[in-house]
Formats: sequence, C-alpha cells, structure tokens
Amino acid sequence: MPLEDGIRRLTLPLPTGPKHVHCYLADGTLFDTGLGLGQAPWESLDVERIAITHFHPDHVGGAQAAAAVTGAPVFQGGLDYAQCERVWGSTHWPERMAAWFIGHGVPNDVADDLIEQGHAFARFIRYALDPELLYEGSEVGGWAVVELPGHADGHLGFLRDGVLIAGDHLLQTISPAVGLYPESRPDPLGDYLASLERTIELAPRVVYPGHGEPIDDAAGRARELIEHHHRRLEDTAAALTSDARTAYEISLAVFGAELGPTQRRFAVAETLSHLERLVLDGRAAREGDGGTVTYTGP
Repeated sequence: MPLEDGIRRLTLPLPTGPKHVHCYLADGTLFDTGLGLGQAPWESLDVERIAITHFHPDHVGGAQAAAAVTGAPVFQGGLDYAQCERVWGSTHWPERMAAWFIGHGVPNDVADDLIEQGHAFARFIRYALDPELLYEGSEVGGWAVVELPGHADGHLGFLRDGVLIAGDHLLQTISPAVGLYPESRPDPLGDYLASLERTIELAPRVVYPGHGEPIDDAAGRARELIEHHHRRLEDTAAALTSDARTAYEISLAVFGAELGPTQRRFAVAETLSHLERLVLDGRAAREGDGGTVTYTGP
C-alpha cells in the first residue's frame, strides 16, 4: 500500500495477537520483515538494505529469508542483536522463560503452555546472523537511528524529515506491551516513559507503526500513553498489601482473572515492569530473588 513520503507499506499475516504486522519500504530500505510465515513478496521488491526495529518474532523472524532473497545486508541494533542471540539463538529459551515465570508465581500449566508454544514458533524465527550493528546516532539509508527502549530493550526508531518508522514504540489504539523479562534491563517502564518523553521532544509529523494506522499526532499519543502507565502504576500500588504477593497474584487484581495462558503471561510481565518501577520509587519492596519473588507495600 503506497503511503505519503514515498513510503510503501507491506502488511504480513500473523497467527496470533494483532493478526498482522506492517513492514515499510522507502528508497531501497526495508524496515522489518515479519515473522517469516508463508511467502513474503521480497523477490518483487527493490530492497537494498534491511533495518530491524526490534527483536520480537513478528519483526525479525523473517530477516534471514528476506536477506537471502534480496541479497541485501541487514542492520540491527547492537543491544537488540545481543538479545536475539541470547533468546532465539538458544534451543532452551522456552524452558528458561517458563522457569522465570514460575519464580514469579505463574502456575505450572500456564508455564507449560509457554514451552509448547515457544518450541512451535521457534522454527519460524530466523533472524539474520552477524548484521551491521546500529546505535544512537547511526544512519542507515538516509534515516537517523533513534534508540527508543521500553517495548524492547534495544528498540530502534528511524527518523527522516519528520517521519518516524516506529515499530511497536507507538501504536494508535492499543498500548504497546512493556514487560519485564529475564536478562532484560531492570526498569523497562522507566525506559519506556523516557522514550515517550523523547518522542514528544522529537515531535515527528507522522509515525508509521508496526500495527494499525499511521499516527498524525505523535506527541499527543505519547502523552496519552504516559498517562495510561501512571494510572496503571496507581492500580498496581493499590494491589499491594503488607502480605507478600507474587506478580502473578497482583496481576489477577490489576488485569482480572479471565485471561488465557498467553495473555496472562503478558499481564504478569507488564505487572512486573510496574512493580519494579514502584520498587525504584520506594513505593514497594521486593523479596526472594533467589527463589519465589514476592512484593509488599511500603
């Protein structure tokens, strides 16, 4: 689909979640590559380089195939690629992730579902090995690289002439997931709030996101998301008591009890990012880092 600014949007299917992901092509640069399901249209496109916003499967999973078909080099954030290697480069990441969730109170059946789903999806995730690494201040295809951590630790945006290719940093109708996971930065919510403030300062005139429609008021949407997370922090703080509770238990109070296994894991990870922000603010205390982790109010 042609957009303004000489950009073409390519929408690829996903089996779960939002059911689609957008990739963008601009002057020979392909931004993101989808999950790698089915036949992507790479052979019909003039792709000179591939740039990845972040390492989540629906954005990086098709990178190896896209590079093989087009012959284009792949560019990816340095921190983001390191996480790719630690997670998707490991054959036992589902078990490692499940054990971490169990340590935060998640029932075994919910963790077992993660292991089953993880191994089912693993064969589709084919990121490109040894990409050209990008950092804040890098440039690729005439686009300035902007580090926007939060949704993913190494999330990048690409900025040119007031246009921001934003991956999942900013979405129009949903709040991007901001969760705490093993081996990640310790304060993803703090990272995300800072990235939203930076978006307000950059004030791009249009944002092209990984899901949904373009965003014409980036600063306004960033302010809405900041307010959303401040409310979520208050809800999380209200769920704390003097009795020790796991992140799973607190997620039941904040998100309700009627969630399937996948959505429950997202809820627990999101709860954890807010709990850790409260710990840093002195509004919560954490115990049991060597076993089951629990939280209490001040």
